Amino acid sequence: QVQLVESGGGLVQAGGSLRLSCAASGRTFSNYTMGWFRQAPGKERQFVAIIIWSGDTTVYADFVKGRFTISRDIAKNTVYLQMNSLKPEDTAIYYCAAKRRAGSVYFAPSYDYWGQGTQVTVSS
Repeated sequence: QVQLVESGGGLVQAGGSLRLSCAASGRTFSNYTMGWFRQAPGKERQFVAIIIWSGDTTVYADFVKGRFTISRDIAKNTVYLQMNSLKPEDTAIYYCAAKRRAGSVYFAPSYDYWGQGTQVTVSS
């Protein structure tokens, strides 16, 4: 059974940093794309970043470029999202997701597995 477990969220002041972790288990993820999405209250789930597990290719949403970095540790089966220069508008629940199917990496329904989410709150 595939499990994605996020951790590392919390409350931080604007300009601060957080590192989110997503521990993946239940299968080999070498053929998977691993993504981070976020969802603020009353808004749709929004693409943040992805990393190709086997090749280390990354893609970012424009609004996080230069501030967030996605990475993975193959030995630990864990994906990270380092978030710097946080802004109040980054406040949301952040979700880890994994996909193997074809389809846009930007499109949440194309992902096969999801974590339970971790809350990030940035105060002004």
